[in-house]
Amino acid sequence: MAVLAESGSNPDVDLLYDINGLAKDAPHGFDRVMEFVGEYGLLLAMVLLILWCWWTVRRRGAEDAASSVAALVWAPLAAGLAVLVNVPIRGFVERPRPFVDHQGLEVLVSGKNDFSFVSDHATLTMAMGVGLFVAHRRFGLAGIGLALLEGFCRVYMGVHYPTDVVGGFALGTAVVLLLSPLAAALLTPLMRAVERSPRVGWIVRRRPADADRRGTLLPSSRTPLETEERDLAA
Repeated sequence: MAVLAESGSNPDVDLLYDINGLAKDAPHGFDRVMEFVGEYGLLLAMVLLILWCWWTVRRRGAEDAASSVAALVWAPLAAGLAVLVNVPIRGFVERPRPFVDHQGLEVLVSGKNDFSFVSDHATLTMAMGVGLFVAHRRFGLAGIGLALLEGFCRVYMGVHYPTDVVGGFALGTAVVLLLSPLAAALLTPLMRAVERSPRVGWIVRRRPADADRRGTLLPSSRTPLETEERDLAA
C-alpha cells in the first residue's frame, strides 16, 4: 500500500545503502556474527539483562522491590503487546522489504518475505529497554543501548529501512509509557501479594538469613534467657 521510500534520492534509502554497504566491505566471518547478533543475539542479551536486573532488585530487598519487579514483569509483556499492535500496522502500510525494490544490497538473512514497516526486532528490544528504564535507570540505559544496536544491525543486514527501525523504536516506547500506569496499578499489588507469600516471596525480595533462622526456630531450642523471661511472665 504505502511506500515510504522508492528512490535513491530519499535520505532513508541513502542511509540504507551507506549502512548496508559496510557489510560488503566487512569480512565474511564478521557478517555471520552480525547476522546472529541481529537476529537472535541481542534479543537473548536483553532477556538476560532483565533477569540480571531482577536478581539485583531482589537481592537489594528495598521497600519498593514489589513495584520494581512489577515494572520488570511489564517490560516483556509490553514488548509482546507492541508486536501485536504492529500486526495491523504492517498489514495497512504493506511496505516491501528493501531488497525487493532496491538492487545491490547485501542481504545477510534469507526468507524474509513479510512486510518491512515496522521492525519487530526494533519494537521488541526498545520496548524491553524502556521497560527496564522504568524499573531501573542504569539497567535501562544499557537496555536502550542494546535496542539501538539492534536497529543498526537490522539495517546492516539489509532487511529493514532506517525508518522501519525508527518506527519500531517509537512503537515500543509508546506502548510501554502509555500503558505503564495501568500496568503498575495491576501488577504492583500482585507482586506485593507474591512478596508476602511464604512459598514464592523470594521472587520479589530475598529474605535475610537471620529472619529465616528465626522463622524456623523450634520451641525446644529457646535460649535460657528466653525461658526465664517466659517463666517470670507466667
